[in-house]
Amino acid sequence: MSRLVASVLGIGYLRPAPGTWGSLAALVLAFLLLKVGGVWLFVLALFAVIALAFWSISDLIAKLGEPGPHDPSWVVIDEVAGQWIALLPVVLGAANNGVAPERLWPGWIAAFLLFRLFDVWKPGPVGWADRRHGPAGVLLDDLIAGVLAAFGVALLAGLAHGVLMR
Repeated sequence: MSRLVASVLGIGYLRPAPGTWGSLAALVLAFLLLKVGGVWLFVLALFAVIALAFWSISDLIAKLGEPGPHDPSWVVIDEVAGQWIALLPVVLGAANNGVAPERLWPGWIAAFLLFRLFDVWKPGPVGWADRRHGPAGVLLDDLIAGVLAAFGVALLAGLAHGVLMR
């Protein structure tokens, strides 16, 4: 069960670039959650995914042994969690302004691209977290990459709506 959860129902086995496939799946799942239950279901699902990620990665480490500082490429539940964090400014911005989340499609693209950039490049705190061992090392780098991407999305939205729209 932990392998199924960690690979997000097998999406982590897609090639090439399983992390990118995991991030794309996160976008689709986020869109579906928002359509079905709105922003609060999405936020609850984010917390649930983080908990599921920690559980599944901990269980896999207990069964398979320590993966070392780099997590297995097929583990993409952490990409889902990080991608959803990157989407938070878009989702909350849409809810706050009473618009459908898909109307903020440039934000979705920015969240995807920035999250992938920070997840692959691993600047500063992302790289630090990636070098940690255990479940924290597998999960934390993606959560931090998501936070950095969320800041980037908010900054780009501020520029677009504050500067470019005048």
